[in-house]
Parts: sequence; C-alpha cells; structure tokens
Amino acid sequence: MKKLIPVITAIVLIIVVIAISVGVKLMDKYSYSKERADLEEYFGIDSEGEVAIVLGDERVEESARLMDGVYYFDLATVHKYFNERFYEDKNEQLLLYTLPEDTVRVEIGSSSYITKDGAADLGYPAARYAQASDGSGETLYVAADYVKLFTDYTYRSFTAPNRMQVYAEGYAGESIKTAEVVKDTAVRYQGGVKSPILKDVTVGERVAVLEEMENWSKVKTEDAIIGYIENKRLEEGGIGGADVQPQPQTGGIPAFVNPEFTSISKPFKINLAWHAVAGTAGNDTLESVLKNTKGVNVISPTWFALTDNDGNFSSFASKSYVDKAHGMGMEVWALIDNFTNQGVETYEVLSYTSKRAYLIQGLVDAALEYDLDGINIDFEGLTQDTGEHFIQFIRELSVECRKNGIVLSVDNYVPMGYTDHYERGEQGVFADYVIIMGYDEHYSGSPEAGSVASIGFVEDGIQKTVNQVPPEKVINAVPFYTRIWKSEGANLTSEAVGMELAEQFVDNHNIEVRWDEVSCQNYGEIQEGGTFYQVWLEDEQSIEAKLNIMQKYNIAGVAAWKLGFEKASIWDVIGDYLGADGQ
Repeated sequence: MKKLIPVITAIVLIIVVIAISVGVKLMDKYSYSKERADLEEYFGIDSEGEVAIVLGDERVEESARLMDGVYYFDLATVHKYFNERFYEDKNEQLLLYTLPEDTVRVEIGSSSYITKDGAADLGYPAARYAQASDGSGETLYVAADYVKLFTDYTYRSFTAPNRMQVYAEGYAGESIKTAEVVKDTAVRYQGGVKSPILKDVTVGERVAVLEEMENWSKVKTEDAIIGYIENKRLEEGGIGGADVQPQPQTGGIPAFVNPEFTSISKPFKINLAWHAVAGTAGNDTLESVLKNTKGVNVISPTWFALTDNDGNFSSFASKSYVDKAHGMGMEVWALIDNFTNQGVETYEVLSYTSKRAYLIQGLVDAALEYDLDGINIDFEGLTQDTGEHFIQFIRELSVECRKNGIVLSVDNYVPMGYTDHYERGEQGVFADYVIIMGYDEHYSGSPEAGSVASIGFVEDGIQKTVNQVPPEKVINAVPFYTRIWKSEGANLTSEAVGMELAEQFVDNHNIEVRWDEVSCQNYGEIQEGGTFYQVWLEDEQSIEAKLNIMQKYNIAGVAAWKLGFEKASIWDVIGDYLGADGQ
C-alpha cells in the first residue's frame, strides 16, 4: 500500500494539472475580453482635423474636416450624399447655388454669402480651400451648416474621436427597432466575447438594433458607434428609432425650406418647327416656308450663334419677322447654337461666371428687344468636363427667363451614356421644355448605313427622357429629311435630302420600297454597277408611327427639323396627333 501512495499522488496531481489547464482554457475561451479597440483606427481617422461620417446607419469612406471649430465637407462629398446643385467656379473662386429666383454667391474664403436681398455673414468661411485629408491636393470644402441652408439633412458631432452622425433627406431611421440595455455591458467590434471593446454602455441606455442574430445584435449607440451587443444584455423596446437619433446641431442656421420651381407651361400641345436662317435675307422666307404648313404654333429661327469665347453671339433677329409670326398665331423661340462659328470653345465660355452672365444678359436683352416668346438652347458636342458648366448656365439663364416671362427650351440628343453630362433631370427642374432631337441615329460619317430615326431609337429616347423629366415638359423632334446612302466598295457616304427629293430619287432609280417593321419606315435598295444605294424614307407613315409613340407617353408635343424639307401632307398627319387631345 505504501508503494501505491506515491503513484496515486502522482495521478491526482496530473489530474489536477489537467483540470487546471482545461479550466484555464475554458475561462480563456468564455471569459470577456477587456481589450479596447483603437477608435481612431476603427473610424479610419488618419490625420488631425479629420472627422468620420456615419451616414444614417453606415460609416462611409468619405470624411469631413474640422477647421477652426467649424465642420466642413469637401464638395465631392456634398454632391454625392447631399446636394448636387452646388457649383464651383475655379476660375473666379466662387461657390454658387441657384434657386428659382436667384443665384446665391459665395466668394471662396469669405464669411458672407450674397443673395438678391443682400449679403449675410456666417462668422466663418462658407467655403474654403484646404489640403485634402487623403493628400490628394487642394480641395474645396463647404461648411456643413452652409449646406444646410439649401439641403434637407441633419447632423450632430461627437469627439474622442471626431465623428459626425448625419441623417440625409429621406432617411427612414424612424422605423428602426430599438432596445434598452438591461445590464452593464460593452459594444464590441464584432459579435464575440473576445472581440475588442468599442464602448461601454450602462443599464437604461437605448441602442438602435440594426441587425439581429442568434446570440448577438448589431447596434448603434446614441453617439454613433456601431458594433455588437449580446442579445441577453438587451430588452426589446419595439419601434422607435427616433429615440436614438440625436437632435441636430443648428449653429443658428434657419430651417431648410424646399424651394418651389415654377415653369411656363402652354395650355396646348407644342407644334414647333425650326426655321433655318443663315443670314438676314433668310427672314424673308418666313411666309414661303410656312405656306403649306398647318397647326404650327411655335417657330424657332436659327438666329443666334456664339462667336467667341467671351459670350458674344451673332444675330439675324428681326422685329418684323416676330410681328409677322405673332400675326399668324405663332410664338417665336429663337435658337442659339455653339457650332456655327468655328473656333468657339464652349468650355471657355461657360466655365466663367462672368462670361455666362454676359451671355445670359445678351440673350435676355435680345428677347426683350425683339419681343421673343422664348429662347431655344442648341449647344451640341459638349465635352464631359463642360457638362457641369452647361447645366449651371441653364440654371442661371432660367432665373432671368422666369423673371421676364421668357420660355426656356433646351435641345438634347437621344439619351446615351456618353451624354449623361447634359443632366436632363436637372434641365427638367429649371427649363420649361426639354426637347429630344430624335434623329441622327445614323449620320454623316456613320460607319454603317441605317435609318435616321428608327422607331426603336425614337421610343428609347422618349422613354429614357421621361424617366428623368416630367412628360409635360418633353418635346420630341422628328426629322423631315432622309439620308441617301451610297456604298462604293469600302467607301460609304450619305446625303441628307428633303422628303420630296428622297421620293424623286427612289422613282428615278426605280427602287422598289417595302415597309420595314423593325424601323417602321419604307426601305429601298438598289445595286447599280459598283454602287449600292439604300434609303430609309421619312414620309407620312414613318412620321405617324413616331407620333403614335409620342401619344403613348403623353409628352408635351412635337418639333421638326427643318421647315422646307417636308411634304405638305405631313401636316395633316401632325394635325391628327395634335387633335388627339382636342388641340
């Protein structure tokens, strides 16, 4: 027995050691870690003055800046999350914001902003340049409270580390489920007792429950820390997200009031025809080009064209022309283009606030001098980087047109991805009418022959436009011309001709035409020696098919390029369209 005692003792000691080891491992596995997370690292704060943004219930990658005690967003962040209407003029160091009756102006670095009622002082710069926190260079920052003047959003700031809880317009936080903390615990980085602690919470605090899992829930605290709490530490509190949304800081900024944009809307369907006027003598053709028309209620002479990079434009305007048109029951919406005169760089004209103002004043003065009813903007071939300046021009021009009762219409290509910078949606807010140039599907220089305006192309243009612009503001333009395509080996050329000339060509070449259901046009082709001709005719049938689509989408009317290219019978077809709504 004495010999067994040492053996038993050894066994017991081994068991004890094993038990202790297992216990330690179990304690290590199931005990709560006291490790604390680095909150600056958690919020992605890398530099002094950087402020993390929690937008709704999500930490976004962009950051704000705290400069001299004022919170700022960089302009790109403002555009992305809050309001795309703020416009930076880098050339003249201005930040602009256009309202229905005014363009509010800030000289970058100034504490004042200027409205039609005078200047108001914020006590700090409304906008200022500073080095971006990511080191990408000098960036324009806009004061968070200044943004609030024009934008429906709220925010509250917190320190240690610097962060902002932001609720943008349309945030549905009021429907978020909340819960009360029933036992002192910690919000952890991830669901698990070993995950680092983000924040301690105490009994009675409420948290927003963002996501419920089996044992843990993703939550957000009142001071915008998002992490995880064990479900057993929470008591369900029902619906009441507003309970955990901190009240916004206002900084003395008045409450946001959503501006009301008004537009001129004619009580009839628009039937607009463009009159190509290449000189003052062209004005004398008014009566002749209208001789066989019916129902035209708007005529748009091509009178104005940019002539230089300072905002000057040429003019063939005639008061007697306007008087004649008015006497015939038509309104006159004079057109200005950016392509007639070579050497004009539209970017240079539109990217300077002073040049835009000069151009706008010239257009409005001309409209008043000649008693014009409207101005038609036909700026084509705009580069991507011109887009933001073009839409600011439309905004600013709309203010002056609205003041003077002048109709503002804007011509646009059929929407394609590469023309998104024309910002048709914003045009639909500021302009009275948005016109689709529903043609040039195939054009001079096209790599292949095809229709000028097939029915699918036309409907796609209307559908995409009314997705962005109210249909009562949309006008679709139809072509009064046909392209005659000529292929000689690999050489492809085309010529645009009026309807009668196109039909004469078909007759002269004995081309048999047939109705093409795909394009909804009469199509013909012929091989003559080494030359292959193709035509997709624009005629009564093709125009009627387009008008039927326009009727389907209940848009504001029709426009046509150009007077003199049509057959007289076309006006009966258009008349049927106008009469469909009792016009």
